[in-house]
Amino acid sequence: MPPALAAGDRDSPPAGDAIAPPPLESVLAYADRLRSLPANGLAQEQAALGEPGNLPVRQIQLALVLMHSHQPADTARALGLLQRVMAHPGPDSAPLKPLARLLAARLLDQRRLEDSLERQSQQLRDSQRRIEALNDRLEAMRAIERSLTPRSPSRTPTP
Repeated sequence: MPPALAAGDRDSPPAGDAIAPPPLESVLAYADRLRSLPANGLAQEQAALGEPGNLPVRQIQLALVLMHSHQPADTARALGLLQRVMAHPGPDSAPLKPLARLLAARLLDQRRLEDSLERQSQQLRDSQRRIEALNDRLEAMRAIERSLTPRSPSRTPTP
């Protein structure tokens, strides 16, 4: 056991952690790297991650990849992964939980906005159909009006 841990110094990192960055820093660096990847690079990254199992760092990494796809199914899966990180009881997930909460809140907002956009798009399509139907009716009425024989101006009787 390292002398620092034997003495009860819990703020000092274990000897093995001096080389590896803390999980939060590695996840943030990973997120930064994902931003520059093209769509096919994201697909390759998702395939490389595979199933994250019960590892909080891998769960957040996969959630970050899925967040870049902007597909409703991927958004739901990413949200599920983040919820698993938030519920993870192990000490290795503790530094990741605030980030998981932040990302989950962002995903919920994104889903709410996507739902709102879908509703508005449907309303727009319905309105455009109604406008088209009304324009067709108006054009039909104009055609009927043009087809009527022109009436000669009525003569007003002179007294």
